[in-house]
Amino acid sequence: MKFLEGFRKQEVLALVYRIFLAYVFYQIARLLFWYFNKDLIKVDSVSDYIKLAFHGTAFDTTAILYVNALFILLSLLPLVINTKKIFQKVLFWLYFITNGIAYAMNFGDFIYYKFAQARLTSAVFQVAEHESNVSKTLMISVGEHPFVLIWYVVLMILWVFLYKKVKVEDTKPAKLLPYFITSILTLCITAVLVVGGIRGDFKHSTRPINMVDATRFVTNPLQGNIVLNSTFSFFRTLNTNNFKEVHFVDEKYIEDYVQPYKVYDRKVENRPNIVIFIVESFGREYSGAFNKDKNIKDYVSYTPFMDSLATQSLIFPNTFANGRQSIHGMSSVLAGIPSLTDAFTGSPYSNQKIQSIVSVCNDLGYDTSFYHGAPNGSMGFLGFGNILGFKNYFGKTEYNHDDDFDGMWAIWDEPFLQYFAKNVGKKQPFMTTVFTASSHHPFKIPEKYNGKFKKGKIEIHEPMQYTDYAIKQYFETAKKQPWYNNTIFVFTGDHTNQVYYPEYERAMNRYAVPLVFYSPNPAYQLKGVSQEIAQQADIYPTLADLIGYNKPIRSWGRSLVSDKKYPFIVVNSDGSTDQFMIGNYIYRFDGKEIIGVYDKSDLSLEKNIMNEVKNPETEQGKKTAKAWYQDYMDRVINRKLY
Repeated sequence: MKFLEGFRKQEVLALVYRIFLAYVFYQIARLLFWYFNKDLIKVDSVSDYIKLAFHGTAFDTTAILYVNALFILLSLLPLVINTKKIFQKVLFWLYFITNGIAYAMNFGDFIYYKFAQARLTSAVFQVAEHESNVSKTLMISVGEHPFVLIWYVVLMILWVFLYKKVKVEDTKPAKLLPYFITSILTLCITAVLVVGGIRGDFKHSTRPINMVDATRFVTNPLQGNIVLNSTFSFFRTLNTNNFKEVHFVDEKYIEDYVQPYKVYDRKVENRPNIVIFIVESFGREYSGAFNKDKNIKDYVSYTPFMDSLATQSLIFPNTFANGRQSIHGMSSVLAGIPSLTDAFTGSPYSNQKIQSIVSVCNDLGYDTSFYHGAPNGSMGFLGFGNILGFKNYFGKTEYNHDDDFDGMWAIWDEPFLQYFAKNVGKKQPFMTTVFTASSHHPFKIPEKYNGKFKKGKIEIHEPMQYTDYAIKQYFETAKKQPWYNNTIFVFTGDHTNQVYYPEYERAMNRYAVPLVFYSPNPAYQLKGVSQEIAQQADIYPTLADLIGYNKPIRSWGRSLVSDKKYPFIVVNSDGSTDQFMIGNYIYRFDGKEIIGVYDKSDLSLEKNIMNEVKNPETEQGKKTAKAWYQDYMDRVINRKLY
C-alpha cells in the first residue's frame, strides 16, 4: 500500500527502544531496592523474585507511561522536523530530565523504606510540610549511604550511553500525505496502548491498578513493595491523600468514649464455621424482610428466598454500609474499617498489618478463603485479601470454566455459588467469604432465565431476584455438606444501588443494607428481629465474639449478640463529608469541624439543628465524632490497625 511509504519506521523503532530502556532500568532499580532491604522483605528463592519482578512490569508500565507521555507524543507528532538534530536533542533532554527525576524516587526508597515500611507516596508532602530541615536530612542520608547515589549516577550514565546507541537519522518525508496519514494512525494506536498501560489492562471488569493490587501476586503482603515501584506509588496517590493526623481530644477520652478495643469472654467448645456473603449492590430496599415496618406504599420484595431465610435468622433492619464502593464493603465487613472521604483501600496506608475476622480466624486455626467469580484481581479484592491474610483465593481463574462467564464482570452467581458450596469445608473449622457479582450493572441475567423473574420497577430488580435464586440453590447444595449444621452464615450488601422507593432516596438510606445472621444450629441463638442500629463494621466483632475469641478486638464496631453493650458509632462518608450516627443524633464532619447536627430520625438530613439544639448529648456527640476521627487517622497513618 502506497500510503505505508510514509511510515516513520526508524522513529517508531527508536521510540520503542527508548521506552524499552526505561523498563530495563526500572527492573534494575527493583533489584537494588530489594537488595538494600532484603532483611525486611523476605524472598525465598530466585524464581520467587523473578515472579515478583515479572508482575511488577504492569506497575512499571503505568509509571513509565505517566512520565513519558509528553515524550511519546512529541516523538510521534507529524512535525516534519522530528528527525532534525536539534529536535532530537530536545527529545533527549526531555527524556532524561523527566525519567531522571522519576527514577531518583526509587533510589530514595532504598533508604526511605527502612523507616516508612512502605513505598514513597504523595504523603511525603505532608511530612515535608512540617519539617524545616528536609534538605539537610536528605544530605545526611546521602552521606550515610553514598553507594545509593553512586548507583544512581552510574546507572544514569549507562542509560544515556545506551540511549545514544540508537540514533535517528535526518530524513525528509518523500510524500507529505502518506507521512501525515501513517503518523496519525500510529499516534491513535499508541494512544490506545498508553491508556491501557496506564490503567493496567483493557478489561471493562477491572478498575485502574492501584497500590493494593501489588499484593495480588505475593505470599507475604510486604513483598508487594517489590512488585511496586516508587514512581507508580507516588503518582497514583497524588491528590488522593486526605489522611492527616489531627488532635482534638486526649487519649483517655478515646479510650472511654470511642473504645477502639473490645473484649468478649464467650466460651465456645466446638468452634463454628463461618460463611460470609457480601452480595453485590444488595440494598436494604430490595428485601421485604427489612421493610415490614417502613410503611412503604405498594412495596414489593425482590428477594423471596432471603425473606424466608430471615424468618429463621437474627436480622437487623436498621443496618448501614460504611462505604460507597465494593472494595469499601470488603474492608468494612471483614476488618471493620470504614471508608471516609478517601477510601482506606486506595490510600498509601492500605498495605499494613490489619486485625480482622480473617486474622482472628487464622489465630484460632481456621482455614480461611475468599471467593469472587470475576477475573482474579478485579475490584482489588485479591490484593486486599492478601493483606488481610486469606490463605486461599478462588476467582474466575480457579473456577476454570469460561462458558459460565457473563461476558462483562464475572461468572454468573448460580454456577459460581454451586462451586463455592462444594469447594469449601475440606478443612474445618473454616471461615470463608464470597462476593457475588451478578446484581451489577448492566443488570443482565442468564438467557435461560429470561421470563422467570419479574422485571420490577428498575433494572436491578430482575438480577437481584436471580442472585436471590442463586443463593437459594446454594443452600440446597450446602445442606448436603457435612459442615453445614455447625456453620454461621452472614448476609449483607457491599453498598446500595438503584433506588425506587422515596424512603431509600433519603440521604442516610443511601447506605441502607440488610444484615442477616443465620445458623441451622440452635445453640447460637441467631433468631429474631433486632431494631438496634447496626453497621457493616459490626460484623467482624460479632463473629469474633460468636467463635469465642477472647483477646482484645481492635474494632470501631461492636458485637451485636453480646450482653456487653458498647455504644454504637456508625460511620460513613458521602465522598466529601463524613457522617456519624451517635446516640440520638447524626453529625456531619468536614475533617476539621462539625458542620451539621440532625435528629436520628431525620434520615434525609433535611434539618440542621446544630444551632438550635445544644444539650449535653449533642456536645458530647460532637466531641466523640471528632475523637473517632482522630483515632482513625492515628491508627491508619501510624499503622496501628492490629
